[in-house]
Amino acid sequence: MKIAILGGTGDEGFGLGFRWASAGHEIIIGSRKEEKGAEAAVSMREKLPNGHISGTDNLSAAQQADVVVLSVPYWAQAGTLESVKPALDGKLLVTVVAPTGEKAARVHRLESGLSAAEEAQNQLGDGTRVVAAFQNIGAHHLLDLDHEMDCDVLVCGEKKEDKAVVLQLCQDAGLRGVNAGALQNARAVEELTAVLIAINIIHKVKSAGIRITGLEA
Repeated sequence: MKIAILGGTGDEGFGLGFRWASAGHEIIIGSRKEEKGAEAAVSMREKLPNGHISGTDNLSAAQQADVVVLSVPYWAQAGTLESVKPALDGKLLVTVVAPTGEKAARVHRLESGLSAAEEAQNQLGDGTRVVAAFQNIGAHHLLDLDHEMDCDVLVCGEKKEDKAVVLQLCQDAGLRGVNAGALQNARAVEELTAVLIAINIIHKVKSAGIRITGLEA
């Protein structure tokens, strides 16, 4: 697939893109500025010389892609989506956004009472299908392809076929995805990020994650 990563210059977006590129996907790194996207693509190609990787501005990246991944801070979500909205019609948007407050290790409730993923769906309308995933993984080991990521990915969305695409992307990134139900459930998943940050701080680790038990391997 052609995968555009909006905010792909950040640690998590870059790390996921790196893993997907290594699995054979074509990656387009998006940024607010075209030159920053291009610079990030050069950096990724240095690590994966045989990868299909390019970089540009967010709108151009979204226009070229089959699947678009939103990997920006929550405060930049609405503005980023507005700038690329025409390019998202008919496409699947995978959001990894997890809002945090001033104290990142404490659960932060949005004023809307919704998840960031639901806010994105409301902003974009029915022409774009939004799936939430990857909120609870740390970026620390994503660039190490030999490292086995010891966590599951909870995938929330409305359509089974869209979640199936994201579950495959989890597998391609070396992660186990778990269908976690409706997009509304992303509220709990996003808030769990603050709990994991707290665990990292308290236990002086960098990549606390979650595992869902009771499922077949």
